[in-house]
Amino acid sequence: MKDYIRKRVLDIGRHILDSKHTVRQAAGVFGVSKSTVHKDMIERLPSINENMANQVKQVLDLNKAERHIRGGEATRKKYKHDKDADEN
Repeated sequence: MKDYIRKRVLDIGRHILDSKHTVRQAAGVFGVSKSTVHKDMIERLPSINENMANQVKQVLDLNKAERHIRGGEATRKKYKHDKDADEN
């Protein structure tokens, strides 16, 4: 594995642990695709640092389990905003 990939994998892993960011949020911070972040965390990180990989997996699993809540909240805010605009 090339050094710059190894560094990116570790940097993204640390970032996800510190911030509890989703794959999408981490991809935005590092300027890479969601697919790259996912591959880095699921395939590459375990071969570099198994302990960190397990911790990152827990964060990503929690984010995945909560995504329906975030989606529902975004929809609620959208329609609440539309309703407020209609009343004015």
